[in-house]
Amino acid sequence: MIGRLYRIYRPHLGWLLLGTLAGLATLLANVGLLALSGWFITAMAAAGIAGTSINYFTPAAIIRGLAMLRTGGRYAERVVTHEATFRLIADLRVWFYRHIEPLAPAALSAYRSGELLNHLQKDIDRLDAVYLRIAMPIVIAGVSVLLFTLFMAWYDPLLALVNLGYLLFGGLVLPLWINRMSARPGRAQVQLAAEMRTLAVDSVQGLSELIAFGADDAKAQEFMHANRRWLDAQDRLQRVQSLADAGQSLLAQLALWSILLLGIPLAHAAQLSAPNLAMLALFSLASFEAIVPLPAAFGILSETAEAARRLFAVVDTRPAVAEPQQPVLPPEQGDIRFGRVSLRYSDESEAALQDIDLLLPAGSRTLLQGPSGSGKTSIVNLLLRFWDPSSGHISFGGVDLKQMHSEHWRTRVALVSQHTQLIAGSIRDNLSLAQPGADEAALLAACAQAQILDFIESLPDGLDTWVGETGAKVSGGQARRIAIARALLKPTPLLILDEPTEGLDQHTERLVMRSLEPLLQDRTVLLITHRPLDIGGFDQVLSLHRGRLA
Repeated sequence: MIGRLYRIYRPHLGWLLLGTLAGLATLLANVGLLALSGWFITAMAAAGIAGTSINYFTPAAIIRGLAMLRTGGRYAERVVTHEATFRLIADLRVWFYRHIEPLAPAALSAYRSGELLNHLQKDIDRLDAVYLRIAMPIVIAGVSVLLFTLFMAWYDPLLALVNLGYLLFGGLVLPLWINRMSARPGRAQVQLAAEMRTLAVDSVQGLSELIAFGADDAKAQEFMHANRRWLDAQDRLQRVQSLADAGQSLLAQLALWSILLLGIPLAHAAQLSAPNLAMLALFSLASFEAIVPLPAAFGILSETAEAARRLFAVVDTRPAVAEPQQPVLPPEQGDIRFGRVSLRYSDESEAALQDIDLLLPAGSRTLLQGPSGSGKTSIVNLLLRFWDPSSGHISFGGVDLKQMHSEHWRTRVALVSQHTQLIAGSIRDNLSLAQPGADEAALLAACAQAQILDFIESLPDGLDTWVGETGAKVSGGQARRIAIARALLKPTPLLILDEPTEGLDQHTERLVMRSLEPLLQDRTVLLITHRPLDIGGFDQVLSLHRGRLA
């Protein structure tokens, strides 16, 4: 897991190292400032008592320099680490999206939308802690503890070893104990947070149905139960962290008193001057700043590892469609042929399609009828290469679809789906998905042909009208006609109309089908419906029943 994260973080290694150096410089400046200030004050007092002179210009200048370095280093650390973190989060979301895109829709059908949203948002947010709250504090602590020990050993090896012992206990033993104590509640917190977000998304999406069937209270109680368990896990984590903070404070005070108890006899024996003893005592106290973040870093290891595990579990899911190593570009035109095609969505399920032999000649029009559950949608899934056949083959212009890359093949297909999907944007945004460079005249022409232009022109914002989440601000029939206009904007040799007039009245249905007539020329058209249509002009009419063509 660490190796995989490193490969993701590697493009930003320069920013990460620069942020770590800025953090290390800030820490060293802060510790040096406190230690040197203690030495300077004690030396000035000793010189005043003895009536001797002292050069206070040099230490005063160094103190001012360290103060400036601490301020500048802290600012640089914040700027650089935030820049590195934002770049990492952006790349992580793009990386995750690129990995789940080939999984849609087949392999993603096992995941709920709220669960995927939680992966994209919270789980990825947790991974920024790998650098900012785990790796960076550990590296800074390791380097600084080594430097602190060498510095104190220059004055007295025993004092250096004593201070090192306290630092190792507070920076290694205590964090490992914290990690062990927080492992279970940390994992539970991640899982319960994901469960709550999934429940929230599902509840909002199905709120009208929940209210209609009186199930909203039960769903709210389910959410509250998950919330209480999440709060319990959070409370356990906070208690463990509080113990860690108290333990580190105790260790810092013990280190200070140990240095004083061991150093005072050395000062009496003139083996250590009084200013140096004050400096080393304050240096020991300040050195604990290097290990302060470590208990928190080890405490979030479990939840960070759980978030990474959840992300990698999705990323490692095998796509339902295997892309060819050396894809063949699809022909511009050609017949579509199904050769003894069968489809089974899983080993446990019944066959959705069985031994389908089907020919769609180039430029022909085919009407495919069948009741719900007969396998019509499975035909569409195969034509779009959302699934590959369990057996048999499908070809276009004599080339097997499995020899083409899915993205290349889909440039030859336009679809009006049975389940209309509108993105949360304007009507213009939804139409531009088919042809991003289309001008307003082309958009309006497609809307006119789909019998939706009058409605759009009646809106105050016209094409810039917001359609809402999943098209909630337009009716089902209006959403269907927007989808038809979107499909008409995409010039492709194959046009699939999956229940294109579903939800439309008979008059609008006839208008839509009549308006589509000029646009069906020179295209291979497959129109799928579960009920008879009062239209003609088809080259073949096929019936699908229980996965078989009649």
